[in-house]
Amino acid sequence: MADFTSPGWSLYISIITLVSIAFCIWLALVLSRGRTPGTQVGTTGHSWDETLEEYNNPLPRWWLWLFMITCAFALAYLVLYPGLGTWQGVLGWSQKSQYEREVARVDEVVEPLFARYLAQDIPTVAAEPQAREIGERMYLTYCVQCHGSNARGSRGFPNLTDKDWLWGGDPETIVATITAGRQGVMPALGAAVGSADDVENLANYVLSLSDSGHDAARAALGKPKFTSAGCIACHGVDGKGNPALGAPNLTDKTWLYGGGIATITEAIVKGRSNQMPAFGEMLGKGKVHLLAAYVWGLSNRPDGSGQR
Repeated sequence: MADFTSPGWSLYISIITLVSIAFCIWLALVLSRGRTPGTQVGTTGHSWDETLEEYNNPLPRWWLWLFMITCAFALAYLVLYPGLGTWQGVLGWSQKSQYEREVARVDEVVEPLFARYLAQDIPTVAAEPQAREIGERMYLTYCVQCHGSNARGSRGFPNLTDKDWLWGGDPETIVATITAGRQGVMPALGAAVGSADDVENLANYVLSLSDSGHDAARAALGKPKFTSAGCIACHGVDGKGNPALGAPNLTDKTWLYGGGIATITEAIVKGRSNQMPAFGEMLGKGKVHLLAAYVWGLSNRPDGSGQR
């Protein structure tokens, strides 16, 4: 209500609101005037079907008083609560302040629990059943939209249940990822690679690194482009990637966007850009620690399995 571009809008809304309520009160009073005792009730002057007419009786008193009470309630509400432009009301209430009070009450109850887990290392927290249950509920609230209900991700969103990590899967790195988010960018290299044939040759070479289906002759022609186009700057000479940059390992068969020749060609020509939002400010250290423990536990099962 306070985010107006000029004070004029606030004044405009306030005047229209108050004048409208005053008009409703005036109209009700005019239409409720009683008739002089002993006089005959008149009609509205309209007739239907030749003889059907409507008496011009005043409004019932109970209806009039109910309407007046409603108008009085509206005026009292506008005095107590926000409703007239930038006027905040004498009670100072707002949705934001109510939300903050409710969050503070909840935090007062749960902060000791989060503080207890924050004092433990992530593997220890991940091994506790109650912590996993809380972490799972947090995951279903904040993470499921991108990574899926089973945490296996989808096109453009990483699988959290395997051992393949773009930025690293150790506890500290997962905490950093959740806290500050990630911005993954691959530049468009179509012009640097050359012609469409050159791009296809390079795509085949990339496929050959993971021993995926490829054209060997084209892969041999594309190998020099891997260096000259600058791919080695992020993915390394051996194609194993660089977690410090979020550059994926090209020698395994894990693909974030797909491992077909057309998909890789598209990535080379157009580049990629993806972002994970930061949750640190919204969740706080305790919740981030607990959520990181749950995510870490998805790929570090007690039985040694990295899959669900």
